Order: sequence, then structure tokens, then C-alpha cells
Amino acid sequence: MPNTGRGRLPATLGLQFGRMRSRTSLGAKLVLIMTVVGLVAAVAVTLLLATIITPSFTKLEDKAIAAHVERTRAVLSEYAAELESAVRDYGDWSDSYDYMAHPYTRFERERFSPEAMRSIDVQGMAYVAPDGRIVIARWRDPTSGAERTGMREQLTAMIGQTDLARVLGGRSSGRFFAKIGGSVAAIGVAQVRRSDGTGSARGYVLMARVITARQISDLLGFDATIDLNPHGGSEAVALGTSKMMIVVPMMGPNGQAIARTQFSVPRDVLLLGRRMLLLAVAGSTVLLLLMLVMLRRMIDRSVLRPLHRVEGHMQRVRVSGSLALLEEDGRRDEIGSLGRSFNAMLRQLKDLRERIEVQSFDLGRSESAVAVMHNVRNALNPISTILSQGIAQRSPINRATLDRAIAELARGDVPAVRREKLAAFVTAAIEAEVASREATRRELTIGREAMAHVLEIIGQQQSAAHERPKLEVCDVTDIIARNATIARYSQDASIAFSFPAGPTMVLASRIILSQVIGNLFGNAVESIVARGLGSGSIITSITNAEGRVTILIRDDGEGFSPESAAMLFQRGFSTRAHKSGGLGLHWCANSMNAMEGSLRLESDGPGLGAVALITLHAGGTAPLLAAS
Repeated sequence: MPNTGRGRLPATLGLQFGRMRSRTSLGAKLVLIMTVVGLVAAVAVTLLLATIITPSFTKLEDKAIAAHVERTRAVLSEYAAELESAVRDYGDWSDSYDYMAHPYTRFERERFSPEAMRSIDVQGMAYVAPDGRIVIARWRDPTSGAERTGMREQLTAMIGQTDLARVLGGRSSGRFFAKIGGSVAAIGVAQVRRSDGTGSARGYVLMARVITARQISDLLGFDATIDLNPHGGSEAVALGTSKMMIVVPMMGPNGQAIARTQFSVPRDVLLLGRRMLLLAVAGSTVLLLLMLVMLRRMIDRSVLRPLHRVEGHMQRVRVSGSLALLEEDGRRDEIGSLGRSFNAMLRQLKDLRERIEVQSFDLGRSESAVAVMHNVRNALNPISTILSQGIAQRSPINRATLDRAIAELARGDVPAVRREKLAAFVTAAIEAEVASREATRRELTIGREAMAHVLEIIGQQQSAAHERPKLEVCDVTDIIARNATIARYSQDASIAFSFPAGPTMVLASRIILSQVIGNLFGNAVESIVARGLGSGSIITSITNAEGRVTILIRDDGEGFSPESAAMLFQRGFSTRAHKSGGLGLHWCANSMNAMEGSLRLESDGPGLGAVALITLHAGGTAPLLAAS
């Protein structure tokens, strides 16, 4: 009784399951691909919009914050500037100048009266001598006009702690903020001079005007507060979820913050940016989904259904064996071209069925065999050279000398200096032997590659004896490098090779193209040897233009006359009289034609070298050629 084994399916069931698993639907693949593309596109659009919108609105919010800060500064500065203008009128006044020289009661009664101080909208006022002595100071209630002794003492204490000359800094007037009692006041200071500005200053006149949070709120349009315990002397912004707190310092006479104005404003710009981002993401996502749905329906209607019709017809042809033509629907796109190409293929197959019995497979066998032997000979030349060099190569060290050194080292009576020299000699001999073996191994590796090339040529000839060469995308630079490595082993000359380093893709049969380039390199080496200089160079360059790749192989060999260029590719022709055959270039030209390419030889004359030009389709044109 057969045993299927635990955990294993029966053979028939496993085969059916394998068929079900291996069969996939193009429509399902397209749906999956479009779904993945839609998700990736939605994420990408979201990230893109977030990358564009969020920084933009952040910059707008920063500008709005800067505008609020600048506006607050302007409000505070304008408030203090008005006071500075008023105090400058008192400073540049001859009556004040005379009063500071000889204080008199009438001036104090007129200028420090409640009506006078109320008219210039100040609560405190003082005249200070140049040495800091307070000549007179008053602080009156703005409503009742009564003098407030406590606030006056706070004013005089502030004046005593302030270096007014430093505040002015060489100017005639200045302004700052100061804490007086539990309030913040704008302080204006001016030097006392005559009305025309002459005379040395006889002191300072100082005015104080209290600023309240309500006044700042009315000027800013926001609810503002004054913090009498500032932390830091710079602007600060505290960002919340929907609001932000902006803090602007109020600077005292020494440049330090004595209080700060703070107010909250809604983050309208950021909230607007978030709403715009959500709307943009939602709109783009919905639009993308609609596009994917419409694209899925169009693909099903325009691609999948016609493909299913072609597949069904192919299945019927396979089952029946009758090469009936597919009914054309008159489409002028790729699907219609596929149907017409399919019908053309069916017609061609029908013709081939009728002609297959009269095909002759013997045509060209002899020529093909001779060409293969020619290519095999070129590929075997490096092996012969490597073997000849290996046979002629001598040992890097004399064995008898090495044996004597080892025997002397084995003795115990050898002096230390002599022993060191002998040890160094033996070490050098071993290293030379190892280097020689490594060089031999590298040359044998190259010989093995050449032998593999020979076997590849023979195998290709056997597998494609009656077929047109199969074209594929291959790297011609790699083929050139491989043949250059083999061809540089010349027995009679030193050859320098130069070729591009970057990859270049062409459409050709890799093995046949390698044989063609190997033939051309072999001919170039023979031409350099025939010139008799003992050395030469082969330079290879590659150009790519308009879908065609041109390979130039230039040598400095014996060259040929331009008149003989037309006969170079004739069967049996050779430019060297002592050689027979002339099959290499003939085979190379036919092979290039079979690969939809061309081969051309040029020379300026005998002794001036030669140039071989190979032209092939670029690797990127493979789909276009396959469609044609």
C-alpha cells in the first residue's frame, strides 16, 4: 500500500494545487499594482503637501509673531516718545534754565500745579541738579490732583539710583521705563538749557507717566497684562495648541527689563494651514481614487478583454491544430498590432508547413566548419604562447646554491652574522619561487579562459548550426576586455591595449561578437608583428548615437592600400602573400550582417595602421527590434 507520508499531499492533488497556485490573473495583478500605487501616491501626496504647506504657514506664523512683537515695541516706544517730546519742551526752555540757577516759588506753583501736570498728562515730575541733587519733585493723583507722598518718594528713590547722564548718552533727551511703587511708568528725561539751545546744561528735568495694561490693550487690540517680575531681557513666544503667548520686555534705564508686556493671540495662520492641508490631502486622495477606478475600468475594457480574446483563439488553434486567422476588430493601437502580428505569424507558419520538407540543411555546412576552425585557431594561439613561455622559463634560483645554504644553516657552528645572511637568502629564494608559481598560475588561468572560449565557440556552433544567431543585450566593453586579455599574449611583439572602462550595451550574439572581435584583434596583432618594430598598440573606442553603437579598433600595424579595401572581405583573399586562407574577415562580415550590423576596414596606406569599424544596434533598442 503506497504511503504519501505525513504532512504531504497526494501526487494528483498536489499537481492540481500547483496549477491553481501558478495561474495568476493579469487583472488581479493590475488591481494590486494600482492599489499599491494609489497608497504610495496618497502617502507621497500627503508628505509633499505637508512639506510644502506646513513650512509655508509656519513662516507666515513667524512673520505674524514678528509683526505682533514689532507692533508692541512700536506702541511702547510711541508712548514713551510722546512723553520725551513733552519733557524736551520743558528742558529747552529759558524759564527752566533760570529756575535751575535760582529756584523761585512762582515757577514751582505754576508748573507743578495739578492743572499744569494734568495738561501734559503726567503724574510725576522733577528737576535734578547735575550732581544728582533733586531740586524739586512732585507726584500727583491724575484724578483728584492731590499730591501722593509715597509715590514721590518712590520717584526720588528711582532718580537717585539712575545715572541720568548715562541714560542720555550725549543726547539732549531720552526715555525709558521704570517701576514706581506697584506701577510701571514711562520716564522722559531732558537736559535743562535755554530755549535757543545755548548755555551749558544746568541739570535735568524728568517726567513720569504711568502706563497700564488697559492702555496697552486698547492700543494693541488684544487683552494684555503687565508682569512686574520679568524673566530674561528678550522677546519670548509660548506656543499652545490654539493660542500663543507673546512676551515683549519693557526696558529700564540700564538696558535691563524691568517689566514685560504679555498677551495671547489665536494661532489663526497655523489652524488655517492645517485645515488647508487636510482639505488638500482629502481632495487629492479622492481624486486619486476616482482616477484609479476609471483607469481600472479602461484597462479591463481596452486591454484585458482583447487579450482574453487572443488567448482564447490561441487555445483553439493549439487544440485543433487548424491555423485559422483571428478576426480583426480594426483597432490601430498596440492590441490591434498584436492581432495583425499574430495573423501574420499564422500565415507564415502555414507557409513554413508547406516548405519545411524541401528545406536543405546542408547549405553552408562546409563554410561554417572552416570558419569555426579559424576561430578555434585564434582562440588556441594564447594557449600555445603561454605553454611556450612556461617551458622556456627558468627557475628563479639555482637549486644547488639553495641546497648548500640550507645545509650550512643546519650546522651548529655557523656564526650568527653568517646565519642571518643565509636565512635572508633562503627567504628571498622561497619568495621568488612563490612569485614564480603565482605568475604561472595567472597565466594558466588565462589559458583556461581561452580554452573555455574554444569550447564555447564549438558548443555555439553545434547548437545553432541551422539557426539565425539569437540576439541579446550584452556588454561589448566586457567582450573587448576579455579578448584583449587573451590577445596580448603574442610571441613576437609587446602589445599595449586601450579600451573604455564603462559598460556599453549592444544587441548581438555574445559568443559570435566575441569571435569577431577576437578575429580582429588577432589580425591587428599579426599586422603589428609583420611591421617588425617589436611593439605596438591597439586602441579601442566606442560611440553611441541614434540607437547605433560604433566600435573602432585602431592598430599601428603594417596597414594596407586603400585600393584593396573592397576585396578584404572576399573569400580566400589575404593582404599577406605568405598566408593562405582569407576566411576570417569573410566570416566576420557575414556574422555581422546576420546580427543586423556591419563591419568596415579602413587604412591610410601601407605602414600607417588600420581601423576596423563595427556597427551594431544599441542595447536599448531591443524592444523596438523585437516588435518589428
